[in-house]
Amino acid sequence: MKHTRIIAILIGSLLSLVLCILASLIFGARYISLPEVIEALTHPDLDSLNAIVVHERIPRTIFSIIAGASLGVSGVLMQAITRNPIADPSILGVNTGASLFVVSGITFFHINTAGQYIWFALAGATLTAVFVYGVGSMGSGGATPIKLALAGAATSAALSSLVSALVLPRTEVMNAFRFWQVGSVSGATMEGITSVLPFFIVGLIIGILSSPALNALALGDDVATGLGVNTGLVRIAAALAGVLLCGATTALAGPIGFVGLMVPHMMRLLCGPNLSILLPMSAFGGAILLTISDVIGRLLGNGGELEAGVITAFLGAPILIFIAMRAKVRSI
Repeated sequence: MKHTRIIAILIGSLLSLVLCILASLIFGARYISLPEVIEALTHPDLDSLNAIVVHERIPRTIFSIIAGASLGVSGVLMQAITRNPIADPSILGVNTGASLFVVSGITFFHINTAGQYIWFALAGATLTAVFVYGVGSMGSGGATPIKLALAGAATSAALSSLVSALVLPRTEVMNAFRFWQVGSVSGATMEGITSVLPFFIVGLIIGILSSPALNALALGDDVATGLGVNTGLVRIAAALAGVLLCGATTALAGPIGFVGLMVPHMMRLLCGPNLSILLPMSAFGGAILLTISDVIGRLLGNGGELEAGVITAFLGAPILIFIAMRAKVRSI
């Protein structure tokens, strides 16, 4: 029965993703009917206005899928490593660290390409993840969920102040940064997708290969060690995968929050806690959530558009409050 349910959820996720892809190609400032979309996709040599619009939306749609999947998987990995139900790249400060390094690159090194953004973002995400985990591990008890969340929140606030200090006095940096910082997939290009795709593939493979050991880690370090798991190595590998996924995505899309928080919880309710299943299903869930958020932002923009990061934050804040309320009730 459980395998049947997982297959049904997988089929439902695939169908939902296909519908989201079609919606992303159809809706926007200019509405394109489904037959026109199909015609544009099957006849790439068409030069009509509608066909051009569809082709312009294809990179944006592809990047929405990749970015959403990356953030969903990254959230699962960070929650598994820290055993913290509210861990995700934005709450642990990793996104902010990536943002600071990208802003520093724009300010001091005049970077302006997707490939340059990625390397700066990965460096910032890695250093921030190491710092937060180090601070959260201080004192007795090691890296507890509450200590990691507090360390991440404090680090994120401090890094955000540094970002503001770099951006505000410099008009040219502000212009380059102000739309990026909201979190958007609107500027996606095939060049950017090509740059981020290797990091997505490597991070996803490492995450999936780490999932059996992470399942053991969920039972506690002592039990995992007794089962022959090298807990330190597993945490490093899973953290590396999470940083690759969220760092590369942040470099191109900006710090999109709450996807890594919402998706793992929704998929855990549907599929259970087995990470071997939860990781790929969270990839589907993240892709669906970010793609549909992008579509909703276009529809609510009233001639323009709301950035996807605004929509995910609007959807994610109630989820975070709900998780916090449940945790409080359990502690009582």
